[in-house]
Amino acid sequence: MEDDHPDVTDLPWPLTGADALRDELLAAYGDPSRGHHGTRHLAEVLQRLDELAAAGVAYDRTPVLLAAWFHDAVYDGERDAEERSAAWAEDALPAHADEATVAEVARLVRLTEHHRPEADDANGCALSDADLSILAAAQERYDEYVAAVRSEYAHLDDDVFAAGRAEVLRALTDTPALFRTAHGRSEWEKTARANVARELAGLPA
Repeated sequence: MEDDHPDVTDLPWPLTGADALRDELLAAYGDPSRGHHGTRHLAEVLQRLDELAAAGVAYDRTPVLLAAWFHDAVYDGERDAEERSAAWAEDALPAHADEATVAEVARLVRLTEHHRPEADDANGCALSDADLSILAAAQERYDEYVAAVRSEYAHLDDDVFAAGRAEVLRALTDTPALFRTAHGRSEWEKTARANVARELAGLPA
């Protein structure tokens, strides 16, 4: 889908005069210990947000882009990573954005823990769909993604990882629609469900 090594200078950053914060986030995403949740993932999420906007999906650009930048700012495989990412946003953004924007960014980051925005949550639906769009990647890219996720949990035995991974995938797909925007449902839903079904079939019982 995208280059393994995206040009980070091309990634859209919505804050003027906050390049130092952007560079801190890029350093976090560039941590070599990360597998899937690195700079490539950030670039793909931002690209999918552009795709949604081009398809007519309405959302508030500044808070949604900032939430995309912060949503995996902290990633170490622990369950509270989204909360710590949101806390980073709440700590770092007041110097650069108004109170309402900071609150919305933090809310959106926390939402990515479960990807269950309400139907009338335009910002949440856009970010959730962009974050999950990797599930609709071409088969080769999807397999790279699966391998990258596995590498982030290399400390777990295969059986333990498989059980946890299956639980996550079933929770995502046990809904009428993986994607909440019209574009996501029409363009990504079918491929995503096929990819997930194939992965689940290959996991140990």
